Amino acid sequence: MHFLKTLFWVLLAVVTVIFSLRNWTPVSINLWAGLSVDVKLPILILIGMLIGFVPTYAIHRTKMWRMNRRIDTIERNGLVANSPIAAPAAVVSSQATPVAVPPVTTPGMLDI
Repeated sequence: MHFLKTLFWVLLAVVTVIFSLRNWTPVSINLWAGLSVDVKLPILILIGMLIGFVPTYAIHRTKMWRMNRRIDTIERNGLVANSPIAAPAAVVSSQATPVAVPPVTTPGMLDI
């Protein structure tokens, strides 16, 4: 599987280099106030891709960071709740057994 991944990236790099060499022509970009910039076409395409990729990647990394913090907090709270020092002696289980509760008698009450 690692070989296929490497092969994919090598083919993508070769195609990118061939595309860049065949389209290495200047493109004129008209900016504000009559300014004009000449940029090579592959560099312009790369800048456009980065403008779309960087904000999306930043949002993705922020969400992953926030999610990892939540998971760490939940795991820490679960470890504290399950530790023998912090947890009470009775352990709550999914199959609870019924407990018989004796009737409460108050002093002075006649037992019949």
